[in-house]
Amino acid sequence: MPKIVVPLTDIRIKSLKPKEARYFVADGNGLVLEVMTSGSKIWRFRYSLHGRRQPLLTIGDYPAVPLQDARERTRRYAEIVAKGISPVANAKKDRGAMKRLDTVRIFGEEWNLIELACKSPEYQRTVKRALEKDVYPAIGNKPLEDVTPGDVLAICDEIKKRGAPKMALTTRNVIKRMFEYAVARHLATTNPAQAVVARFVATQSSRTRVLSPEEIGTILRSIYTSDIRRTHKLALHLLALTMVRKSELTEAEWSEFSLDEAVWRIPGARMKKSKEHWVYLPTQAVSMLRELQELAASERYVFPSSYGRGDKPIAKSTLNQAVRALSLDVQHFVLHDFRRTASTHLHEMGLPSDAIEKALAHEIPGVKGVYNRALYADARRELLQRWADFVEAQIANAASQIVH
Repeated sequence: MPKIVVPLTDIRIKSLKPKEARYFVADGNGLVLEVMTSGSKIWRFRYSLHGRRQPLLTIGDYPAVPLQDARERTRRYAEIVAKGISPVANAKKDRGAMKRLDTVRIFGEEWNLIELACKSPEYQRTVKRALEKDVYPAIGNKPLEDVTPGDVLAICDEIKKRGAPKMALTTRNVIKRMFEYAVARHLATTNPAQAVVARFVATQSSRTRVLSPEEIGTILRSIYTSDIRRTHKLALHLLALTMVRKSELTEAEWSEFSLDEAVWRIPGARMKKSKEHWVYLPTQAVSMLRELQELAASERYVFPSSYGRGDKPIAKSTLNQAVRALSLDVQHFVLHDFRRTASTHLHEMGLPSDAIEKALAHEIPGVKGVYNRALYADARRELLQRWADFVEAQIANAASQIVH
């Protein structure tokens, strides 16, 4: 008994998700939709000519070619095949009659619509920002074939002049992926961004970024007025207050905390230097952790992943993505800057350097550096509370209450 093909609908097409290998979904009468591993969807026509199966005929991308248009073309191609003629020439003519994707801007908008539809909203925002802020103004009206590696490098250099080398590298990668798609669709013959070596755009270097009091307030106010998850808002605030590394916070387990004592004991297995580290929690941090207990979706992790049953912590990139989604008006900021910022301002307040270094879980050379989990305990309690009060004042835009 022949297999019954259920005709496709737009709702069903949009619900088709990519898999590890590309696959086909039939609409009937030889029309099939190929779902690529990237998530893009391409109409193909299956047919035989003179008793022999022919290679799949490409009709076009969905949704650039709507369902009804794909069916109409399939009907016409089937009529041509019935006459013993190949429909290949007709299909090429039809594809050529589609909107000409001959400039960077026109192609970029189409690529954004088709190829990025299955990507995360945060990723889509990053790509759109790179294209609209830097790529289109520079080369948007250029034909794809006329874009050179020099054009790409010039765009990256302009971004670096703004003090944003990481964004320059991100933009180079966006152009590279866009042209990969153009080459695959035979709309370009070369990828100009491929010739721009990533390490020449931006390199990993030691950072010296210290946030000003105003920037601290701007960042945290933006976090709390955003629509990101409440648990992520608290995580970012705790990261600013506790002076720990990002992974030390995101992988934290409830068993490590004694909130009545206001102490967080991070085991050596999770520390960079493999030594247990105690964080003397300020009152603001204790309050946030008690709220997180009430919101707890996991008995083990303070910040469990939303995927699964709370049996693993959030991904390392989660907090970075949350901050990038805010479109902060703070130049060249990354989460690790919170640690350096805390150290700088606490030193300026005149607090003991050794206590600050211990609060950062840094090694202190010489006899004073012999490990003692409670070393400088009173001083560390005081400095973390001073730091939390200082940060709270910046959120309220009242730094003068803390810094004299």
